[in-house]
Amino acid sequence: MEIVFTPFTHAEMVAGIQAIAAAAEADDWRPSLLVGVGRGGLTPAVYLSHRMGLQLVSIDHSARIAQFGEELVSVLAQRTRDGDRLLFVEDINDSGRTIGELRSALAARDADLDLIRFAVLLDNIRSAQQVDYRFREIDRSVTKDWFVFPWEAMAPDSALAADAMEVPSRIA
Repeated sequence: MEIVFTPFTHAEMVAGIQAIAAAAEADDWRPSLLVGVGRGGLTPAVYLSHRMGLQLVSIDHSARIAQFGEELVSVLAQRTRDGDRLLFVEDINDSGRTIGELRSALAARDADLDLIRFAVLLDNIRSAQQVDYRFREIDRSVTKDWFVFPWEAMAPDSALAADAMEVPSRIA
């Protein structure tokens, strides 16, 4: 299977951050805290943090290291119960697995889900999860390209191909 690698440029990322910030501001919903979702959401979250003047924490629930995932989920759930609004930032909502796992983990710890929103640069309209803010929509039933974000451009093609093949139906 041939994988089509499509660069998502730095300029697109900056435009995406501006669009997400503008959408959140137009929505009159100001988060108390940004949460960058590791790995792909960390760079956009840093940019958005500077753009919106908000503090940022990072979480990596998928790494399965308690201090960076499960324990932080508990802290964030408590923050929502205390009234904080959290905006989670990811690079792409593709299958929805990561966002779904985070939502489930937060719900299991009694987070106030009304105070949690998600923002992504690319949003697959076929995803199992919905997001609140997006820069661009894709339809995985049509678009099979593997998007390479600026921070991923440092990886060898073999590593990018391995990532793409984790869920072959996305690109086949």
